[in-house]
Amino acid sequence: MRTLVLYLIIGISSVSTLFSQTDEKQIEQIYHSALNSWEAYNNLEWLCKNTAGRICGTPEAAAAVEFTYQIMLEMNLDTVWKQDCMVKRWIRGEPEQARIISAMYGTKEVPVTALGLSVGTGSPGLSAGIIEVNDFKELDRIGDQVAGKIVFFNRPMDQNRIGTFSAYGAAVNQRTEGPARAAKYGALACLVRSVTNENDDYPHTGLTRYADGLKQIPAVAITTNGANLLSSWLKNDPDLSFFFRTTCQTLSDVPSHNVIGEIRGSEYPEQIITVGGHLDAWDNSEGAHDDGGGCMQAIEVLRLLNATGIKPKHTIRAVMFMDEEVAQRGGQAYAREAGEKGEIHIAAMESDRGVLSPRNIAIGSDPVRFEKAMAWKKYFQPYGLGFVKGGGGVDISPLKAIYPDIVWLGMVPDAQRYFRFHHSAFDTFEQVDRREMQLGAAAMASLIFLFDKYGL
Repeated sequence: MRTLVLYLIIGISSVSTLFSQTDEKQIEQIYHSALNSWEAYNNLEWLCKNTAGRICGTPEAAAAVEFTYQIMLEMNLDTVWKQDCMVKRWIRGEPEQARIISAMYGTKEVPVTALGLSVGTGSPGLSAGIIEVNDFKELDRIGDQVAGKIVFFNRPMDQNRIGTFSAYGAAVNQRTEGPARAAKYGALACLVRSVTNENDDYPHTGLTRYADGLKQIPAVAITTNGANLLSSWLKNDPDLSFFFRTTCQTLSDVPSHNVIGEIRGSEYPEQIITVGGHLDAWDNSEGAHDDGGGCMQAIEVLRLLNATGIKPKHTIRAVMFMDEEVAQRGGQAYAREAGEKGEIHIAAMESDRGVLSPRNIAIGSDPVRFEKAMAWKKYFQPYGLGFVKGGGGVDISPLKAIYPDIVWLGMVPDAQRYFRFHHSAFDTFEQVDRREMQLGAAAMASLIFLFDKYGL
């Protein structure tokens, strides 16, 4: 009897080792296929150079939809389609103008960019005195001094924070909420320091949100170099003025599309694993890291599964979401239709942190399933990857309301350089390294392979 038990233990151990070796080999094949392919990188170049400025509702966005649709059609996937969604239509208008006007120092032109969904100044532009503040508490203290002035939010990203996303999160509220806060005190307009940890001459745009019942005031981001110059001049000449001109405006909603391609599951086709990125990008950018590269990684996941002979048990979908930057309509439409159709979504992954060198895989689930996933960590250690709690993403987050038990999966790349590019004209194809992008795609495909095979 003891001998039989011993044989059974040895047999189970041998089977477990065999499975482990098989999985290890499969993941190795995924990485080899990724690192030797130029397909996704070449597609990203075309997307960046031919659909730059593809903010939702534009001809450039429509061209990006058609391009990614054709890519997936040519991959011989089981199904490829365009999913309808209505999107917000905001246009920048004519190039922005801005200058500092000082009796002491003279006049200096500075680069600015209108914040997303900002109203414009109108054709004449506007000029007023400047009130510099660091945060909302300071604004509240001096609120009675703000009426008829331009409020200048000049809080930099915290260079002491190792995590750049943490530093971004601590600084970005002056962009998203600053104009509304300034309007509360009767400000004429709002000027926001670009949310980047670089000192450069690229203005970084991004969304701002107005408050109901308050006047919508024009708002622009100024470059960090421009912000530093303006702040230094203000110290000696507090009576200087600032002029800027913008002609941006919000128009009526227009139709657009998410683009979806899928490999149908061989055993559980009704159960869906989604991997995606957002196809739109700010109009001042090629949108390479944010988020053309993430879209190409999502498509690459499907290619890698096919190229390495993996027949997934569950349906694997790549989704190019539209309108992440402005109103998140694409993600909302995807989740809404999934619920209406009674689809079963078991996991979702989004790549929207840049396509830099991958460092961790984020897993969002209950503690029991997270610990189960930790058993997979050994497969990724040879590729320099760890596991962390987290996951999620703007476009896949609406799924959570419909599928509370869904597993969140995400890539966490090295983000030290990310905010050099973010929401600026510096986010170009040339800033993307092919190997870094492909390593991320391989990690995503490998994780989906394991989840599809073993579940959580």
